[in-house]
Amino acid sequence: MSEGGDYYEILGVEKSVSQDDIKKAFRKKALQYHPDRNPGDKEAEKNFKSCAEAYEVLSDPEKRAKYDRFGKEGLRGSTARGFENADDIFDAFSDIFGESLFGELFGVGRQGRRVRRGASLRCEIAIDFEEAARGCEKTIDLKRAERCDRCSGTGAKPGTRPVSCNVCGGRGEVLQGHGFFSIRSTCPQCRGQGHFVQTPCPDCSGTGHVKVKREIKVRIPPGIEDSTRMRVTGEGEPGDENTRGDLYCDIYVKAHEFFERDGNHLVCEVPVHYSQAALGAEIEVPTLLDGTAKITLPKGTQSGQIFRLRGLGLHDVHGRGRGDEYIRVVVDVPKTLTRRQEELLREFASTEKLELKPRKKGFFDRIKDYFES
Repeated sequence: MSEGGDYYEILGVEKSVSQDDIKKAFRKKALQYHPDRNPGDKEAEKNFKSCAEAYEVLSDPEKRAKYDRFGKEGLRGSTARGFENADDIFDAFSDIFGESLFGELFGVGRQGRRVRRGASLRCEIAIDFEEAARGCEKTIDLKRAERCDRCSGTGAKPGTRPVSCNVCGGRGEVLQGHGFFSIRSTCPQCRGQGHFVQTPCPDCSGTGHVKVKREIKVRIPPGIEDSTRMRVTGEGEPGDENTRGDLYCDIYVKAHEFFERDGNHLVCEVPVHYSQAALGAEIEVPTLLDGTAKITLPKGTQSGQIFRLRGLGLHDVHGRGRGDEYIRVVVDVPKTLTRRQEELLREFASTEKLELKPRKKGFFDRIKDYFES
């Protein structure tokens, strides 16, 4: 399986399959590639994340329709879960795995009720090239689950309380015989909570959470590269005991009109007049963060020649200094000339023919030989 491939191929299903078939395929693949079953296997870990990403899209009818029509480009700009490790995936899809996943992997059960972190979220942020160079702060609008104020997160209608589960006795787990082993699995009635709501809160329908819009400020450090994923701790969805997941921000940097990036270095093309290149000159050149700088062109500067400005590149995102800026000189040949300019050039050309260097003659001789052969 290749990471980042077609979502249907990743799950091993046809494009026409039902949502139930997609869920079954994901569960099967997730059990196959789970890191607990493949300790130290980086490829299995990548496949596990790819399966989760595929299911996260194909299990949502709206995202699936966009993907079917436009591919992954159709999903750009949509908020999604962020998966950095197995725990993120396990928490996000606990309704599919349940606590019995460990039992299915190893044939034994975990001890004690697992406190589940909230699901992580993912968003995309587009910034300008200069914002990436200087660093910036962006505010994003995020719709996420928050604790219901009306029931204080209990899920029960005000004036009532959740009742202890009579199936698991409030433990959140049930024991099942399995050969010589006893397997602990999530209680099917209370879903591992140890209690359930008889009279649900009208605002949150018994979940204890409601969807609200939040403004999240994200500080983007100077020197960040395109397609970098940033982690904002604790800004995801709430879980048990309000243990929140994280927010993962995918940063996309727009191209610049004049500057190109090469690691922490900058490259800029600067046009110069052919007389400046031939005779030499001191010229001003732009920098991205430091205004203008001056460079000296020696006599006989060639088009494409590169000049280095030390320390005027981009900041290292980890704070380890700055790169350099490289100026690539492009000799600008005018399309029109005055009569006097043309006379002078013709005079110059006539003298140049008499002073051709052997290296140049050799080049033209080789060209002539090539076409005559």
